[in-house]
Amino acid sequence: MHYVGLEAHAGGAPQKGINALNAAMLGLMGIHAQRETFREEDTIRVHPIITKGGEIVNNVPADVRMESYVRGKTVEAIKEANEKVNRALRAGAMAVGAQVEINDLPGYMPYIKDAALDKVLEANAVALVGEDQIKEKEHSTGSTDLGDISCIMPTTSIGMGGVTGTGHGRTFKIVDKEVAYVLPAKVMALTCVDLLCDKAKLAKEIIGGFKPTIPPGGYVEFMKGLVA
Repeated sequence: MHYVGLEAHAGGAPQKGINALNAAMLGLMGIHAQRETFREEDTIRVHPIITKGGEIVNNVPADVRMESYVRGKTVEAIKEANEKVNRALRAGAMAVGAQVEINDLPGYMPYIKDAALDKVLEANAVALVGEDQIKEKEHSTGSTDLGDISCIMPTTSIGMGGVTGTGHGRTFKIVDKEVAYVLPAKVMALTCVDLLCDKAKLAKEIIGGFKPTIPPGGYVEFMKGLVA
């Protein structure tokens, strides 16, 4: 997002300027006012940041930049939430007479584990560490290109233990390298063996029962369709 205002001396003639930072702040507040309209089951996440707030404190800010993600459980939910976010951003500019340029780009697709493939992975994890050491998560609000892959082919993944602290935070720390590195690698290796043995019989069965949400040959066109 790029808010464009009009420079003016912040102390001597602020009335002659158009404050792009105020426009951005109003846009942010508009986004916050939309949060109660996001449904719990869609797990919408919107977390914008201001990457540039102006030039110098002596001038009315006229060049303000922001970035954000809009995440969700389904493509439809993401698109609906994104429309609300864009509307709020435009309203912030309109309120003070500024201009805003919104550049929408498609991000990662929601990640959906393939149940049949995940069952094979889970069985190996249980065999290796015991059922009491396994925690199953629901929809993940994290983002990777694994979400895109899961739309066109059977996909699953495994997390890891052996850590403390907050993910993406300064307190995050590996405390057990065996649990963090070695055990997940063993589970993945055992799963590959199961899938490939007997001339890949199990792998072929899983592939045969998979229904892609994006046709494998239509991925590029699908992504182009998400660009506003």
